[in-house]
Amino acid sequence: MNVPLPFTVNEQVRLAALADYAILDTAAEQGYDDLTCLAASVCGTPVALISLLDETREWFKSRVGLALKQTRREYSFCAHAIANPHELLVIEDASRDSRFAANPLVVDAPAIRFYAGAPLVTRSGEALGVLCVIDYQPRSLDERSGEALRCLARQVMAQLELRHARSLLQNAQDKVADLTSRLTLHGEVDALTQLHNRRALQIKLAEEWERAFRYSTPLSLLVLDIDEFRSYNEAHGYAAGDQVLRKVAQLLSRGARLSDMAARSGGDVFALVLPVTDLDSALQIAERIRYGIELEEWPQRPITVSIGVSTYGIQADAASFLAQAEQATVSAKRNGRNCIVSSTL
Repeated sequence: MNVPLPFTVNEQVRLAALADYAILDTAAEQGYDDLTCLAASVCGTPVALISLLDETREWFKSRVGLALKQTRREYSFCAHAIANPHELLVIEDASRDSRFAANPLVVDAPAIRFYAGAPLVTRSGEALGVLCVIDYQPRSLDERSGEALRCLARQVMAQLELRHARSLLQNAQDKVADLTSRLTLHGEVDALTQLHNRRALQIKLAEEWERAFRYSTPLSLLVLDIDEFRSYNEAHGYAAGDQVLRKVAQLLSRGARLSDMAARSGGDVFALVLPVTDLDSALQIAERIRYGIELEEWPQRPITVSIGVSTYGIQADAASFLAQAEQATVSAKRNGRNCIVSSTL
């Protein structure tokens, strides 16, 4: 072939983006096949392809009406299409187009004549490939069909973006699981609830206490005790009790902010460290958590918690700070349970 093969201006960036999507050589997927079939139907062509281009080849993620799974890049019509990623490439008769007249895919089987391709463009502007339709007879593409092909290309890209997002999420979850495993080995995670344990709580509280002391920033601590949990275990069994502990842990984590730290202090007692949080804000957070647990649907009987609140002030150290919050929790249980008591009230 005498016509130089076009490359995108940012070819290395484009190839890196394609690799990041990890889509090449993956198995057929119904979502992509449905869009390819729809493209062939809308444009009235015997062939439709979802084509992705790497350094040396054009690989088809989905194909209708063509047995080939891939072809050499120098034969690729789609390589020309991605050179102008925001335009639809239409070739009405490839045998009369100087760019493609000597192309083996035109001269020999499958003897392509008509081609229309809509680039698959990422949000950052890289063209990964093309959604294209092909015919063996010269023809034109009306404006309505062309716009439909563009719309379907955007849907293909949406599928690719969703797949990419799922992959990133899975990687993040794997990293969290690995970190949790390592923390468990180091004795800082409670195995039942996957919250931090009392040792980790004490370390975190000491760090935040030092920060509050040094920079005169507010600091608060919540300690939650599940009301009448012993009787719950006796009535419904320890397995049911473990389910309650896990669910309370989930609700506590859900009510925490990114800067907070939730922990299982021991037994049926939980804690929430609230950096840069004054008493009023801590009481609001405590009430939101208490109310959320009370409203939750529980399998055996309603579950409530008593909450003690301690705020940084004249305590001697972090251990005294924690003890003060725990004593406030005891007061909350004595006051009738399912309530909040502040050590300063």
